[in-house]
Amino acid sequence: MTANHPWEIAPDELQTLRTDGESPLVIDCRETAEVETASIDRTRHVPMGEIKSRLPELEDHADDLVVVLCHHGMRSLQVVAFLREQGFTDARSLAGGIDRWSIEIDAGVPRY
Repeated sequence: MTANHPWEIAPDELQTLRTDGESPLVIDCRETAEVETASIDRTRHVPMGEIKSRLPELEDHADDLVVVLCHHGMRSLQVVAFLREQGFTDARSLAGGIDRWSIEIDAGVPRY
């Protein structure tokens, strides 16, 4: 299954990158309680409301693939739009969010 929006990356595409040794920065923009419920290894937790204030710590990745995830992919698309406005040319949202990741990639990640 592919991504439907040009700013998205499908879970299987991200998994392939990770399996092949590429490690794009993956930002989890959900709230702390959501991350405590379900999370994906090797992600950086930056809640959506903190993206602007924490931009300096992300700037080293402005020219890299940056993947943003949330629960179903809506908040992450908003964060991607903001990051692209800030010059992150290859920022993408994880299509379907952590929920789709759980269904297609890792059933050990709880669905909520």
